[in-house]
Amino acid sequence: MAGEELVELKFRLADGTDIGPSKYSPATTVASLKEKILAQWPQDKENCPNTIQEVKLINGGKILENNSTVADCRLLVGELPGGVITMHVVLRLPLSNKRNEKQEDDSPKKSCCLCTIL
Repeated sequence: MAGEELVELKFRLADGTDIGPSKYSPATTVASLKEKILAQWPQDKENCPNTIQEVKLINGGKILENNSTVADCRLLVGELPGGVITMHVVLRLPLSNKRNEKQEDDSPKKSCCLCTIL
């Protein structure tokens, strides 16, 4: 759209470092934002996501859905014209195979019942 105002966003990682700020169209989807985060992810970080499914964006206390747009996610309260909006990045990394195998081995032992009467 001609004349639409770009929204300035930055993404805060769990350790407090930021990616951005950069300007985005209000029609940009959350999935596109996640792809840009993956492309700009700092290489020196220990936990690095591989897919957008491992990345969760939070704005205003809400986890954003991949099909939402930047315009859908904007908070009307507390935003200043020309201000930078900070979205928080949370990783949901898959469990390692060793951990999955250990849980499978432990599962038969956890199928007992225990009652205590006081």
